[in-house]
Amino acid sequence: MNFEVELPNGTTTVSALWAPAAGRGTVVVAHGAGAGMEHPFLAGFTGALNAAGYSTLRFNFPYREQGRRMPGPASHAIATWRAAVAHARSLAPGNGLWAAGKSYGGRMASMAVAEGMSVDGLIYLGYPLHPPGKPEKPRTEHLPAITVPQLFVEGSNDPFIQPLSQFEQAVATCQVARIVWIEGGGHSFEVKGNKRAPEVVGASLASLVTEFTAD
Repeated sequence: MNFEVELPNGTTTVSALWAPAAGRGTVVVAHGAGAGMEHPFLAGFTGALNAAGYSTLRFNFPYREQGRRMPGPASHAIATWRAAVAHARSLAPGNGLWAAGKSYGGRMASMAVAEGMSVDGLIYLGYPLHPPGKPEKPRTEHLPAITVPQLFVEGSNDPFIQPLSQFEQAVATCQVARIVWIEGGGHSFEVKGNKRAPEVVGASLASLVTEFTAD
């Protein structure tokens, strides 16, 4: 499956994976900066959501579709998020719809919502508050403008959110938000001394989404 995205410099097409399920709504899921939509972590996450009754749509950002390793302009990612949400609504009209993303993908979703994209809530799987080791460069300016509920799923050892007090202060500026801590987890929720396959780790987070969307 694919869908078109209107970028500032023209139209492009990106790939997507649609998995319909009955009953509980739709979760649109974006990948992180370093991996595409088929990463095992996201496959495990969306598979568990499907089993719980959620339809899911995974998609690639244009830079990944074009074989590049580094993300393109934020405006391209925001446009892609808007197109993905519109496509998901066309596939399952009337469903509740939540936007979820691993790291970069979640941050781009938040920027799209801050600029007016309509969803029922945002789910961050490791929000990248700042580059590792650079807490002086927080990516938070747009967060207070978001009015929908936000769920931050975060590993307590994630270098992208150290110190944790800075991250908690950033989340406190949000209108409706909560943090769920994965104790000892890194940026991909890996826990030292507890080796698990990425798809197992992703699947383990799905229940947090079901609780969040049920509120």
